Amino acid sequence: MGISMTADRWVAPGGISCREFVEVVTDYLEGVLHGEVRVRFEAHLAGCEGCAAYLEQMRRTLLLTGALGTESLPVEGRDRLLDAFRGWRDADRTDARGTVET
Repeated sequence: MGISMTADRWVAPGGISCREFVEVVTDYLEGVLHGEVRVRFEAHLAGCEGCAAYLEQMRRTLLLTGALGTESLPVEGRDRLLDAFRGWRDADRTDARGTVET
């Protein structure tokens, strides 16, 4: 049983990276993560202390803030957040040479 370690992520054999874990943690908490993705998520969770701590932080945040619905966010604020997240995602897909990862 081997473990793959890179500079920015840990991957359990057959599992997912820390980055992928963070991307689907909300789906997991909402109970909509199913099948193979859930199995890979839980395999990663079992072996990564950092992601286990992150999951616990997310659970506590939800407990303390309660459920936030989209209706409680003004349209302008929602649009600004979506633009910011899209910018981060697009920047993350572009390497230092300016080429987009596929």
